[in-house]
Amino acid sequence: MSLNLVSLVGRAGTDPDVKYFESGSVVCNVTLAVNRRSREDQPDWFSLEIWGKTAEIAASYVRKGSLIGVTGSLKFDRWQDRSTGTDRSRPVIRVDRLDLLGSKRDNEASTAKPYDDEF
Repeated sequence: MSLNLVSLVGRAGTDPDVKYFESGSVVCNVTLAVNRRSREDQPDWFSLEIWGKTAEIAASYVRKGSLIGVTGSLKFDRWQDRSTGTDRSRPVIRVDRLDLLGSKRDNEASTAKPYDDEF
């Protein structure tokens, strides 16, 4: 038996980057910052890959700073560096479930425009 399960709660580090394909598929990529127990520690950053209807929901409701929870699996994107030919890889969380954890007020505040200090 094998198990590949990742559950994280954190804040979106970027607005979602959404791509639509001719096949009708949709993918959404976003980063997630997850704080550690100690406030002095820097947060851990994760790359999220979200597909299908869940990607459309993320595109509509997730904004930079939104509090979200995700459950998914760990995968590695692999490629060869064009300039050096070196094999490269990066971990990515392929999201199966997305939970919008912030309040409606939080979401409205993140999309509101800041006040202009100059009149």
